[in-house]
Amino acid sequence: MDERAFASLAEEYAGRLYAVAYRMLGNRADAEDAVQRALLKCFAARATYSPRWAVSTWLYRSLTNVCIDELRRRQVRSAESLEIGSTPPAAIGERLDLTRALRIVPREARMLLALHYVDGLGYAELAKIRGISINTVKSQLKRGKAILKKALEAGGHDGSD
Repeated sequence: MDERAFASLAEEYAGRLYAVAYRMLGNRADAEDAVQRALLKCFAARATYSPRWAVSTWLYRSLTNVCIDELRRRQVRSAESLEIGSTPPAAIGERLDLTRALRIVPREARMLLALHYVDGLGYAELAKIRGISINTVKSQLKRGKAILKKALEAGGHDGSD
């Protein structure tokens, strides 16, 4: 795949990739950075792209890996900041919006929810993107929806207070 073809591909998918990254990361700047990093990784690895995979699967897989890495980094930074005595995030009684309620959903389920409901990807493509079985996709989506519903009913927090 040459540079021009890749640029066209990146332009075609940038909006959809951004929507997924934003749902995962909840922050515009981080979502933009994640899309850029994912596209750069794909561009660097374009010679190894195999046509047996759908281009969208290849791009989404790269993006989800970048987003998961960012969420892991956040977890470490958050744990470190709590250890040094910073103020914990939002008070328990504070009403949270959908984006904040989504943060309660486990990372893998959140990723699948975003890809399925924002981008309309089916179970089979989700399974390929994440490298898991279709049954695992279905159970993760079900689990994610249940956790999200409970969090929203509890005003956006996990209801464990």
